Amino acid sequence: MQPMQFQGSQIYLADKKPLMPAPAPRAPQLIDIKFEEKMALMKVARQLADEFGHYEDPTYIQTLHLYAYQLLPQRIARLLTQFGSDFSASQYGALVLRGLVEVDQEKLGPTPPSWKAYDPEKLLLYGFICSLLHGAVPAKPVQYYVQRKGGGLLHPIIPDESMSMSQTGSGSKTDLFVHTEDAFLFNQADFLSFLYLRNEEQVQSTLYSIRSHPAINANMEQLFRPIFRCPKDANFKDEQLGGADVMTSILYGNRQTPFIRFDAAEQLYNADAGQSSEALEILSRFWTEAKEYIYNDFIPQSGDLVFVNNHLCAHGRSAFKAGMKQVGGEWVKCERRQMLRMMSKTNLLQIREMTHPDNPYFIIEDHYGKIAKF
Repeated sequence: MQPMQFQGSQIYLADKKPLMPAPAPRAPQLIDIKFEEKMALMKVARQLADEFGHYEDPTYIQTLHLYAYQLLPQRIARLLTQFGSDFSASQYGALVLRGLVEVDQEKLGPTPPSWKAYDPEKLLLYGFICSLLHGAVPAKPVQYYVQRKGGGLLHPIIPDESMSMSQTGSGSKTDLFVHTEDAFLFNQADFLSFLYLRNEEQVQSTLYSIRSHPAINANMEQLFRPIFRCPKDANFKDEQLGGADVMTSILYGNRQTPFIRFDAAEQLYNADAGQSSEALEILSRFWTEAKEYIYNDFIPQSGDLVFVNNHLCAHGRSAFKAGMKQVGGEWVKCERRQMLRMMSKTNLLQIREMTHPDNPYFIIEDHYGKIAKF
């Protein structure tokens, strides 16, 4: 059999004859986790907790890839390893692992009022499980000092009434527009995981992949030009926006199968973005087209995990009433949504200038290459 070669959105045999077109993916891959895989994950997490105490233990993180390959169920490790290096035209950029963990809702207890009030001990095993998934890519979990005040490697995402109208993970009353995480950084996360502990409100998760477009058209070609601004997100409205004058492209990398850095809320709808009329027109045309490819057919259930390539796929969610669900056509109280996010980088050498002198997993980039003071 002749070896296959890849070029653009076509697959070729070695003699360059087209074999088949690579279809533009319109949805993430959905994987149902088997009962024995779920049980094995929880067992492994308990073993690691007994050995290391915490998933942020430096010895554990340093050798994370070894534990991932040795301890993860083989099918899951293989899926994530392949996913980590597949940037092809047919790769959507997100995996949904349905029923990855069993969440004991009674032990979890009431959802705290904000992420600042959560009990870290209740999330310990989930931290080990999430880190193993990132280790299989392979990648290293990281934390961002400026964006999350050094809040650790695992971030609880909880509706906060004081931020209910914001375009942040703490919001609820408005749709959170799809965005790549930290689009205002040069060294944004490579991969993200979102583990849903509870979603009683049945909030839709939304995803958008740059790969869903059949081809890079003339307007999208304009997105390779470094003429676009991106302010910090709503968490920083009252802070000095250092780096606000930096302009970058939206698409980058390979011209036929590009990566994307995009935040609809900040780049299109933020009056302080300072986009030129030309940039705004290009973005508006792109957004009109991109909205047709948003995937919103997935409602995460307790124990589901979404794994995302942050250079291919943007994420968001629909608006909801925090702590309220519909039963028989009536609204009744429920526990508020709770999700855990972990972020990772594949190359720590490349970002060394932007990390703490004593901690290569602690990123101190402020805004487009500016280093934070701490």
